[in-house]
Amino acid sequence: MDLILADGSVFPGRAFGAARDVRGEVVFNTGLTGYVETLTDPSYRGQILVMTYPLQGNYGVPAGPFESGRIQVQGLVVTHYSARPSHHAAVRTLAAWLADEGVPAIEGVDTRTLTRRLREHGTMEGWLLAEGADVEGRKRRAHSIDMPTVVDLVEGSEIVRHPGGDIEILVLDTGAKENILRSLQARGVSVVLAPCSADWESLLDQVDGVMLTNGPGDPAALGPLVERIRGILDRGVPTFGICLGHQLLALAAGAKTYKLKYGHRSHNQPVMDQVSRRAYVTSQNHGYAVATESLPADWEPWFVNLNDQTNEGIRHRFRPFSSVQFHPEAAAGPRDTAYLFDDFVRMVRAMKAHPERSEGRVRVP
Repeated sequence: MDLILADGSVFPGRAFGAARDVRGEVVFNTGLTGYVETLTDPSYRGQILVMTYPLQGNYGVPAGPFESGRIQVQGLVVTHYSARPSHHAAVRTLAAWLADEGVPAIEGVDTRTLTRRLREHGTMEGWLLAEGADVEGRKRRAHSIDMPTVVDLVEGSEIVRHPGGDIEILVLDTGAKENILRSLQARGVSVVLAPCSADWESLLDQVDGVMLTNGPGDPAALGPLVERIRGILDRGVPTFGICLGHQLLALAAGAKTYKLKYGHRSHNQPVMDQVSRRAYVTSQNHGYAVATESLPADWEPWFVNLNDQTNEGIRHRFRPFSSVQFHPEAAAGPRDTAYLFDDFVRMVRAMKAHPERSEGRVRVP
């Protein structure tokens, strides 16, 4: 099997997983562990994932929990695949899991050289092709995802209620990681999980807050959803966004987003809270960012990436709206910023307990 990049570069290797030709955006993740969580992250839908850490598959695949109900990547590229998992919780090998889910993979690739090329030239399209003739024809026929509509593939099919506590949060599903739901429920929250295309506006008067979640694709392609999120802000419902949800909140506020050269996909992205000046290590997976300079006057940057100074969070100056680009629910990954769930839940509870302090759910400064 070969990995072929749009610039003509060819990276040969040995196939494992499903025997299938695929096309997708080639991205890299520098995490040292967590391939189970990474592969099931809906934000990777439509992408060919390169894992830079050289050993993958060594602890096998457990029965769960995962971040979604299936493997989301188009294909997987690694340096070395271990076919003999050693972990006691493993119920099958990584290769068997990939084969069962119809996802091709390739090992024996110099991922260091590949990652350097992607860093130099930026994220580009690529193909994973099994050996055979008619390469150009197979490239045209390779399975791919229509990225402008990719969110349609990862949102749920119906509104689901998860009882859990004294307050109720509406979670808009644009490809939500399941650990976001677990993080809320662990804090005594009842969750209403709604597909982003559903009629969730009718629920806004029944819930105490809204969570905007992660997901794949370009946020600017979700214009109709952005307009609907503006309705949440008009109502003053306490709202917190994560990853794609951060970008959607920024667009609803009137800001702009742009595509990064090769994105942030790792477990060691340093960010700084610009209010407390405290730094945190975060887990991230995104290819787009919010343009800080485009934020309206009543919004302020909250977190900043210490590697490249890109925006990592925003918040309204006096209303109950905020969001972060990184993943405070990260698993596997650092949990330095899990306190953000505590802060959001505490604020929602306070506003529910003292509605007289706000008018139309608008928090006064």
